Amino acid sequence: MLSVIIPLRNEIDNLDNIKENFIKNLKEIKYEVLFINDFSTDGTLQKANKIADENKNFKVFDNKKKGLGGAINLGIEKCNGVYTCITMADLSDDFEDLKKYYNKISKENLDAVFGSRFMKNTKVLDYPFRKLILNRIFNFFVQVLFFNKYNDYTNAFKIYNTKVIKNMLPFVSESFNIFLEIPLKIISRKYSYKIIPINWYGRKIGKAKFNIKELRSKYLFTLIYCFIEKVLLNKK
Repeated sequence: MLSVIIPLRNEIDNLDNIKENFIKNLKEIKYEVLFINDFSTDGTLQKANKIADENKNFKVFDNKKKGLGGAINLGIEKCNGVYTCITMADLSDDFEDLKKYYNKISKENLDAVFGSRFMKNTKVLDYPFRKLILNRIFNFFVQVLFFNKYNDYTNAFKIYNTKVIKNMLPFVSESFNIFLEIPLKIISRKYSYKIIPINWYGRKIGKAKFNIKELRSKYLFTLIYCFIEKVLLNKK
């Protein structure tokens, strides 16, 4: 079974579309969707509970530690699938890529599959230019620091072997930087993974929660933390 973790903060307008996309596109895969409500103030929790009441594939958990990091940690604790995918509620990710992830990790018995939006034949739409430039600079810096060819560390949308990711709990990052921490730990601890191209379409409904200025110090903390762990692991 596939577990899909979707953190929610004020995403009431996207929930019906999320539900319909799963019902329409994942008919051939047994799955559960874990909605993790992260202190929403707009009725998101009530709407998510309604969806879960009407469809057994959807479950709702209310985050007790405010922040995206706490929501992801809770989701990982609660998931029951053999594989766990993390995706955002903005519907930027491609459901065809979710199926590719699942087929790749299950057929090749991998610990993780990392998608990259910046490979040949990928499609990226409506990515804010300034954010794109900063993303490319930061990801290149991480590549150099970790001597690794992967070039899209900071994207949330990846899939993992559930046993592996549960064994790595708890993750210390409190915000979007958790999406940097997880793949860096997969790489540093020498778990098996492969990289595939994925598409990204940009948010159409609602407001983005990502704030570059607020997150700079958190990303730097995570990078230093993971680099120190890598150095210590290499000394063993």
